[in-house]
Amino acid sequence: MATNDTDRIIAFQGLPGAYSDLSCRKAYPGWSTLPCPSFEAAMEAVRSGEATLAMLPCENSLAGRVPDIHRLLPDSGLHVVGEHFERVEHCLLAPKGATIASLRRAHSHPVALGQVLKLLKELSLQPVIEADTAGAAHLIAERGGVEDAAIASELAAEIYGLEILRRNVEDAAHNTTRFYVMSRRPLSPPYEGDHWVTTFVFRVRNIPAALYKALGGFATNGVNMTKLESYMVEGQFTATQFLADVDGRPDDPALARALEELHFFSTELKILGAYRAHPYRLAQREGN
Repeated sequence: MATNDTDRIIAFQGLPGAYSDLSCRKAYPGWSTLPCPSFEAAMEAVRSGEATLAMLPCENSLAGRVPDIHRLLPDSGLHVVGEHFERVEHCLLAPKGATIASLRRAHSHPVALGQVLKLLKELSLQPVIEADTAGAAHLIAERGGVEDAAIASELAAEIYGLEILRRNVEDAAHNTTRFYVMSRRPLSPPYEGDHWVTTFVFRVRNIPAALYKALGGFATNGVNMTKLESYMVEGQFTATQFLADVDGRPDDPALARALEELHFFSTELKILGAYRAHPYRLAQREGN
């Protein structure tokens, strides 16, 4: 996807040290990461050519889907060219000189605070909501003192010069976030390798049993659907759009037949991208 050093820039939403930043560095080592204030800004960085790729979270194993991403994807003009799964490993970070005993408050994003309830109870810490995890780390680094801590990544500790008082403080060991990797250009056939995922959005016709009929082609053609989510379009209760992930490539005969049948019962069908399945997905499948 990148051909030279000037192309090796990947955008993400958040401040340096955010989990999206960490995911960029793990998935694309050696690339420069570009912090952006919003998901839309990260997408615009790719559209404008400021970045080659964007790393955008789409769902978390505990918190569920990321609604803004589903709203922005269909009309972004970008294509999904990859996926990344990142294990969320929260750390308890504090300025130098602070100890477990001196802490009184823990700052972080509300989702992160909800994932460390056992720690908050054990240490009797007052949760303080911040815009994001990296922002919380930045805040307490600037503030100093020994009573305030942040729940954030190891990378945030490194960037903002904080001490890691405890690692892996999350309540659930399976806390994992999935990301879409977005690009201006889709991956083009011929596709290589056996394990692929195709992501698409569609709207069904307003007729009885339309969704049932639309999805029937995936069952009859033996196509495994790993994700199906619905959400309203433009605030209309009668206008529902679906986002789906399925195993396979659009040129696979079975998937091609299923998509053809889906198109017949849909008012709109848009392929957002086909990309190689991440090793984490394959490992989970083998584990089941």
